[in-house]
Amino acid sequence: MLMNQLSQSVSNNPLLTREDMQNAMNQLCSPLTAYYSAGKARLKLGVTGAGHSEEKAEVEGFSRVLWGLVPLVAGGGESELWDICLEGIRNGTNPLHEEYWGRADHYDQLLVEMAAFGYGLLLAPEQIWGRLNGDEKQQLYDWLNQINEKKLHDCNWLFFHVLVNVGFKSVGMPYDKAQMVQNLDRIDHFYKGNGWYSDGEQAHCDYYGPFAFHYYSLVYAKHMEKEDPQRSSLYKERAVLFAQQFIYWFSDEGDALPYGRSLTYRFSQSAFWSALVYAGVESFPMGVMKGIINRNLRWWLRQPIFQADGTLSIGYSYPNLVMSENYNSPGSPYWALKTFLPLALEEDHPFWSVSELPLPELESYCTQVEPRMIVCRQNSSNHVLAFNAGNITSNEHTHTSAKYEKFVYSNAFGFSVPRAEWGLEQAACDSILALSEGDNLYRVKRKIEEYWIKDKVVYMRWKPWDDVEVQTWIVAGTPWHVRVHRITSARRIDASDGGFALGISNELWQEERNEKSALVHSNYGASGVYALCGWSTAERIKPHTNTNVLHPRTLIPTLTVSLPPGTAWLASGIYGQPGEKDCLTDWYSKKPIVELQQQQVIVRTGDASNHELLRIATFE
Repeated sequence: MLMNQLSQSVSNNPLLTREDMQNAMNQLCSPLTAYYSAGKARLKLGVTGAGHSEEKAEVEGFSRVLWGLVPLVAGGGESELWDICLEGIRNGTNPLHEEYWGRADHYDQLLVEMAAFGYGLLLAPEQIWGRLNGDEKQQLYDWLNQINEKKLHDCNWLFFHVLVNVGFKSVGMPYDKAQMVQNLDRIDHFYKGNGWYSDGEQAHCDYYGPFAFHYYSLVYAKHMEKEDPQRSSLYKERAVLFAQQFIYWFSDEGDALPYGRSLTYRFSQSAFWSALVYAGVESFPMGVMKGIINRNLRWWLRQPIFQADGTLSIGYSYPNLVMSENYNSPGSPYWALKTFLPLALEEDHPFWSVSELPLPELESYCTQVEPRMIVCRQNSSNHVLAFNAGNITSNEHTHTSAKYEKFVYSNAFGFSVPRAEWGLEQAACDSILALSEGDNLYRVKRKIEEYWIKDKVVYMRWKPWDDVEVQTWIVAGTPWHVRVHRITSARRIDASDGGFALGISNELWQEERNEKSALVHSNYGASGVYALCGWSTAERIKPHTNTNVLHPRTLIPTLTVSLPPGTAWLASGIYGQPGEKDCLTDWYSKKPIVELQQQQVIVRTGDASNHELLRIATFE
């Protein structure tokens, strides 16, 4: 009953006014009250483990909530949790208290969580620093100052040090300016251009760009504009550039592309736009940015993302440990509260009075060079797709191949992660070519050797084994796209090319299947595959439950073939149309065409224009 009341109240919040957003913060946080420890310094929200200790996970739970509470109280809002948090800060930083947060090691999770307190000192010094006595201030400073003595991972972690030291500066305490400047200079090495950051040297471009690098840099720019005007201006310029591309990741309905790691942070997807507003950067009209933030929040708060007690779960659009990272503790999802940064704005700020505006008119295709993808929008069905080349390195986090190496990512179909290693049902190989030596163990693309993107074509070369090379051409489009694979192998292999994973509810779905094609459709839409060249069978795979980030139960139409050693050409037509209405229309009328001519593969559209999409020389 409690869960129903809590989830209904927050999902019904219209998010139209400043008071509505304040209420949403309190609605999300009110279930936490019962889970604070006796000394209020720890927040234990579950018993699942993470890569760090249970004690540190409880400190993580405590700190993550501050990312929303700090702007709430900074802007004059109230929360029943604030006095609890102040007591927790007093006890957690007191070495003589039984709930002392402890000494940090190099690369420690505690260093991550310290950033929230630097953020708090910066945004709400009177509500934190001003509420502590002399000894308590010194204890907080001493605990946080450990970050100036410890090594941090060479990625977005460097900003945690920056936030703590800018926080020290804001309350008049000694801070390590030299190391802060060194870290900011190092962060500049991760800048790739067009607003994009990679999360470390030769690392991935993903949501860590907007909800880490840009978020922290815009907070820095807001508060250090007078002391560091050149860097602050640079950060704002980069954010404006990034916004021009990142806006393509959001649908008209508010949801965004599921891609990459740390998706359990959910509505932090829109935290970048909150930081733009906070920093006074109008990359788009204020009403457009407000619309993106509010629609994203509304979409998320309609999803079943809550535990039975009303706390946020680990997962994406539903509770799901299968897709989580090794570093996700029960309190991790509350980094989503970063999106509530506008609550720090004064009551008369124009953000609160401006009307929400829809997305501006966007191009159907947007090539985004730095993340190596073409983002395609089918606005008539609210479909956003990213056709993806992949990465030359792997960050080796959980399910890296599934989160970064699929051929296409979709806001409507999501993507799937493997449940186990045996067979296509456990491997859940949607939107990827999977290869097996005949032992029912499948390999997929883990990284690429080379790539290029030209017009609407993405090319990549990759090697699942040392003696197997795959060249893949993807012709981007919607609802149809085409994949062409050239496989050169010294061994016999089984190949499968998976289409989109279609969500199903209570087994209510239908299928059409023959030797050349497989189609499944449900109330969520339609997904199909069509053999254009080289495939022997079309199948409907029913992967294990809880493998997809959007839907607990899915079906994946898949093309399969067994190949002898040598060179083989395979071509697949892949269909994906969300929505229950008219989702089958283009399946019957617009199948693409592949022509095999001497020393050439030619891909054409299947409509009356018969337009040429791709011409490949088969012998270079």
